[in-house]
Amino acid sequence: MGLEETRNIHRILIHPRDPNTVYVAATGSAWGDSPARGVYKTTDGGRTWNHILSIDERTGCAELIMDPSNPDKLFAAMWSFRRQPWTFTSGGEGSGLYVTHDGGDTWVERTEEDGLPEGELGRMGLAMSAANPDVVYALVESKDYALYRSDDGGATFRRQTTDSDVGNRPFYYAEIHCDPTNEDHVFSLWSMVSKSTDGGRSFDIILPYSGVHPDHHALYIHPSDPNYLINGNDGGLNISRDGGKNWTFINNLPVGQFYHIAVDDNVPYNVYGGMQDNGSWVGPSAVWHAGGIRNEDWQEVLFGDGFDVQPTGDGELYAMYQGGAINRVDMTTLGSTDIQPASPDTTVSRFAWNAALSLDPNDRDGLYFGSQRVHYSPDRGRTWETLSPDLTTNDPAKLEQATSGGLTIDATKAENHCTILCITPSKSRPNELWVGTDDGRLQHTTDRGATWTDHSTKLKGLPAGSWIPFIHVSPHSPDEVYVVANNYRRNDWAPYLYRTSDGGKSWKRLAYDEDVPAHAQCVVQDPEAADLLFLGTEEGLYFSVDRGANWRQWTHDVPSVPVRDMAIQEREGDLVLGTFGRAAYVIEDLSPLRALANEGAALLNSTFRAFDAATGYQVPRPRPAGSRFLADHVWEGENRQRSAHGHVYVQADTADVHDEMEVVILNEAGDTLRRMTREVEPGWQSLVWRGDTDGIRWPSRDVETSTDPVGGGVRVVPGTYMAVMTLGSHVDTMAMTIEHDPRTTFNAEAYEAGRAQMLDAYVQVERLADLMQELAVADAAMDAMDGVWAHMSDSTTTELDSLQTEVAQGIESIHDMLWTPKDFVGYDHVTVRVMGQLYDAMPDIQEGATANAARKLDIATLAIDAVEAEVRALMDGPWQDLLAAARKVEVTVDGVLDGIQNQED
Repeated sequence: MGLEETRNIHRILIHPRDPNTVYVAATGSAWGDSPARGVYKTTDGGRTWNHILSIDERTGCAELIMDPSNPDKLFAAMWSFRRQPWTFTSGGEGSGLYVTHDGGDTWVERTEEDGLPEGELGRMGLAMSAANPDVVYALVESKDYALYRSDDGGATFRRQTTDSDVGNRPFYYAEIHCDPTNEDHVFSLWSMVSKSTDGGRSFDIILPYSGVHPDHHALYIHPSDPNYLINGNDGGLNISRDGGKNWTFINNLPVGQFYHIAVDDNVPYNVYGGMQDNGSWVGPSAVWHAGGIRNEDWQEVLFGDGFDVQPTGDGELYAMYQGGAINRVDMTTLGSTDIQPASPDTTVSRFAWNAALSLDPNDRDGLYFGSQRVHYSPDRGRTWETLSPDLTTNDPAKLEQATSGGLTIDATKAENHCTILCITPSKSRPNELWVGTDDGRLQHTTDRGATWTDHSTKLKGLPAGSWIPFIHVSPHSPDEVYVVANNYRRNDWAPYLYRTSDGGKSWKRLAYDEDVPAHAQCVVQDPEAADLLFLGTEEGLYFSVDRGANWRQWTHDVPSVPVRDMAIQEREGDLVLGTFGRAAYVIEDLSPLRALANEGAALLNSTFRAFDAATGYQVPRPRPAGSRFLADHVWEGENRQRSAHGHVYVQADTADVHDEMEVVILNEAGDTLRRMTREVEPGWQSLVWRGDTDGIRWPSRDVETSTDPVGGGVRVVPGTYMAVMTLGSHVDTMAMTIEHDPRTTFNAEAYEAGRAQMLDAYVQVERLADLMQELAVADAAMDAMDGVWAHMSDSTTTELDSLQTEVAQGIESIHDMLWTPKDFVGYDHVTVRVMGQLYDAMPDIQEGATANAARKLDIATLAIDAVEAEVRALMDGPWQDLLAAARKVEVTVDGVLDGIQNQED
């Protein structure tokens, strides 16, 4: 809808009587001067925009409020600010409070002459109440941080309080809200939430650091019920219905901001990562319980702003929080130990907000950590050695973080600079390391830090001093290295991705604006298909199947959100994404993309193509821990298929001609175990097999005429099988592996005994099914003749009617031995029926052959014997009499009966 260059929009106001009139408060880019900031207005629903308030290229609009009684009256808080990678400045000549009474055609500034503070101003928060629009509040950053109030519609202001409980970090929080039913009730949102009930003179904390996540940024107050509050903070969404005394956390929103992602080799494998202001976490990529992956399946291992989390593979992991704090965590006890390396000399160590951590790929006990130097521990953080001098520019002008903030000091370590951002060791060359810094250095050592080479000047087109947050060494060659850089912190939004194929002697840029219209964050090369690359950007995931020559955005089920980190789980062939905004994603089974990378675009000309499947697992489906019925207030992430499942590609022209494929599962000896049919559509789709053999037809009231393969039966033994797929004249195969539950040991002897017992039970199922088909054929024949006999004279059909009634009642009586009667009204779980006995006789194969299961089958067999006796008595008696009587009239049932039986065959 336009305004793309504004970068950051703080508030949107829609005219209450004209939805085509909309006002936008744009703070603009934080990282550089730009005219695209201030207040914008549209009167045609966003087709065109007018820039109705602009001060200068440094000053944006930090808040915009509309008079509830007069939509043409608005207040705008204009804010002059600038952020650089190493500092932040809030305040400047452009800051000020402006008011319009004519919908933005003209604006008047309110100044110290109107009661606002004199001197330089910073950010402001604004609020009005529908209860009395003459009352206007302004939370103003100046040499003091104070709340001001106007009682004359904003013409004049007076200072109400400088109480610390009104707020603490104006650059980060400047949200105030007024109760729409009481102008003296004011809420201030900051690290906590405070409320005034005396017109802003004093504030009490209503949301402390405990209970609800701190750092608050949004508040909704119901227009007629001020007890109904919705609070948005760094941890999510909370709702109160009693004015803030009690809160409910909304835990089914799929949001989260992952800085880093890692995986392990467990089955199912775990995903590790740290989230912005929400700690460090580990959770399963799939769960064995029913339903999806719940929040409760994830475990927090360390709090703070969560960054990199790296598992050792033997029960410990490393987790970080802001400014280089790093802990070693025991996953059994969740006990943690601070292991941040001490400075080796008198120079204070500088750690990035998101510091560099890397495991030693050649030593499970070794890890690398970065300050301005590279530190190495051979014993999991108990001792450290320093492998480098300062690898940054060490520019004194960029090392004044203690004064960062402008009018209000805000030194959180977020602006720590001249630090190492990433360390990437070579797996095949233990003494080789690559290091990227936040001030543009690309350092490289081949002798474990004795000497270093800076390659940054070889990255053609990259502005000096750019951020280098990600380096990836190819799993195919140690001389092939990928470097991601970005420079958006200096208002340069281009993507920078480079590759060397000769160990750093020469470099090639791989991404440009025309291919990737957003700055790059991370890159990974597939370990199997060398030409397959994935690039995480600020606006989604991109991939290349030709080693970076061309890029396409991945849009299937992954939104255009920032992708900050990626990891490939090699055993499964899964790509795991850590996004900023929509948490973690798994793109399961990369085999089609690998084939496309290895074979090129010719693959898409295939008429019918199959790819080997992801492994299936023979696991139970228990309920998750806790209550069964939780309504809608629980988040469930998508779970992995337990069945073996692989990709199939069908060309559109082929799918137009054939819409169903036949599937046959073969064992190693070539024996057919399972027959299935599957519908096909143009393009990519999945074939799923749960690891079962052909089943049997179960008893039915109706004549079975389908020739389709029957449902699944006994499960197969763990192993690899072959699926043969036929689509018209097109045939392809897919390897499908079934594994036993990895938590238990497969007992082949018990399986064979249990399988034999199940096959014995199937014999009885088929016997009963045959008996029911005999009845179904007879019943269908009588139904077919009803219309014929109805037109014959009563004298002719008297005997037929009597016998037909007797047979029909006999069939119904036998059906009632198996199933609840069709016309039954009520709830009957007491009457013992044959089908219940038969279901009860199906053994649990993994238990082997048990005496109890054998006894249950004996009981079912006796019940089926009784059914068979009833069927024989009916079919050998009244049914035969009906056939004989029908032959005496001019239209017989024999032809109809033959037709039904032939149809069944």
